[in-house]
Amino acid sequence: MSRIGNSPITIPAGVDIKIEAENTVTVKGPKGTLTKKLHKDMIIEKQDNTIIVKRPSENKEHKSLHGLTRTLINNMVIGVTEGFTKTLEVNGVGYRAAKQGNKLALTLGYSHPVEMEPTEGITIDVPAPNQIIIGGADKQSVGQFAAKVREKRPPEPYKGKGIKYVDEIIKRKEGKAGGKK
Repeated sequence: MSRIGNSPITIPAGVDIKIEAENTVTVKGPKGTLTKKLHKDMIIEKQDNTIIVKRPSENKEHKSLHGLTRTLINNMVIGVTEGFTKTLEVNGVGYRAAKQGNKLALTLGYSHPVEMEPTEGITIDVPAPNQIIIGGADKQSVGQFAAKVREKRPPEPYKGKGIKYVDEIIKRKEGKAGGKK
């Protein structure tokens, strides 16, 4: 029994949801429009102000798709109403981030500055030179772009230099044992 899959999704005011052929779901809201093609076997029904996801059988594949389908639709509804954000932190002497136009310019200790162009639907905000806020309506694309930014200089375990998520904890290692015996 899927506890996540069985719970209905309430549609907030100002959000329009269309369920088309072959389970193509389009969610339109104040922060944009998201369209996703979901698995063809899942039964997606719109009843009054709620969306209900049902599975056709107790098959193992259908059980695993039940909760996933419901969560994907719920993330689309949250995305077009509130949006998603990921906050990154830049640590290290001389490491900084800046916004040039719509591009993200990073100085990460390389011989050249690293410039990144955001994908469609992604917004970048740099409130401080050591903080990057990535936002958008699609949870998957926000997370993907944040991972690409972090990939440019992942945090290292000795001094903690690099780009990390704000809530990420870096396991620190002890350096070389100094001195002779």
